[in-house]
Amino acid sequence: MELTHAELPIFLQKKDFHAINVTIPYKQDVIPFLDQIDDSAKKIGAVNTIINRDGKLYGYNTDFFGMRSQLAHMGVSLCGENVLILGAGGTAKTAHAVAESLQASGIVTLPRCPEGYNEAAKKHPDTTFIINATPVGMYPRCEDVPVNISVFPHLKGIFDAIYNPLRSNLILDGQARGLPAEGGLYMLSAQAVFASGLFRDVEISQQTTDSAYEAVKRDKMNIILVGMPSAGKSTVGKILSEMTGKKFVDTDDLIVREAGMSIPEIFSTQGEGAFRDIESHVIASISDQSGLVIATGGGAILRAENVRRLKRNGVLVFLDRAPDELISTADRPLSKDKDAVMQLYKDRYPLYQASADVRVESLDTPEKTANSVLRSLPV
Repeated sequence: MELTHAELPIFLQKKDFHAINVTIPYKQDVIPFLDQIDDSAKKIGAVNTIINRDGKLYGYNTDFFGMRSQLAHMGVSLCGENVLILGAGGTAKTAHAVAESLQASGIVTLPRCPEGYNEAAKKHPDTTFIINATPVGMYPRCEDVPVNISVFPHLKGIFDAIYNPLRSNLILDGQARGLPAEGGLYMLSAQAVFASGLFRDVEISQQTTDSAYEAVKRDKMNIILVGMPSAGKSTVGKILSEMTGKKFVDTDDLIVREAGMSIPEIFSTQGEGAFRDIESHVIASISDQSGLVIATGGGAILRAENVRRLKRNGVLVFLDRAPDELISTADRPLSKDKDAVMQLYKDRYPLYQASADVRVESLDTPEKTANSVLRSLPV
């Protein structure tokens, strides 16, 4: 319901609703009209949920519950930690209240600064946990990173409130370092589930929150198949598309469409370097989309930027087919005969293992392999 600032007081004084959510720019403006405010909402100074109980308005901030639930889901305790919060808006205020409630030993909030966060962050090398409450790295500017985590030698974990993409570059940096690091999708799901409990005046179970998160993640997450040429990526991908209702995309098809010629023609007239450039451009163009099944070319993992882009909204599944089952293809210069295929397998196998989130063996039928892929997907 779109309201002007002038219409807001009339709407709230009329109280013609059972319960509402409140979004920007009214999370502070509604407070004077409330009869009671939850303690967490008071600490944050913002309300995003209002319940009408017998004519009295009660205000809550479900983001507080959502962020606490996210940290619990990550298995993170902020007790005794030095927390660095990037940003100064409503999410940053929520993060400060949450860190305080979890007994963090030190909390530093960095507002936006002209010189960028990196210079300011260097003054806090004792940081052990980062919370990004800025839009830096959010779609459509997914390549951006708010801070270089290499300046934090004692870092133990990262939470990024951004949920589009599912894994921002900041989160990928943390995961590459082996740290607990997650984007904000669980927080988004948990706060919505908590709001629905307030609406209906019922207790919400942990299982309900987990189920809501898993459903949203399954819907949004891309399934990306990587592996050797002739490993069955396209065939299995089409079956997965039918099983999940996700749109199927083959990067080789997109390359041919963009180049206006076949892949052998690209190799013969322009060389492998030009082919890889087109491949990287195609991957960049689809990596920000969600809800896809993507079959990649055998060499897509050769460039680190391709892997990083694909991982932002998807899980990389290495479809591992035994080398003696791989087929040589005369019109593909890199796999033109059996010896070339075996050498390619030997060279690339470590890259497939290193880049993939999960590995799935190619089974005797593509249908069985597709089912195995679905069972292997992380929650």
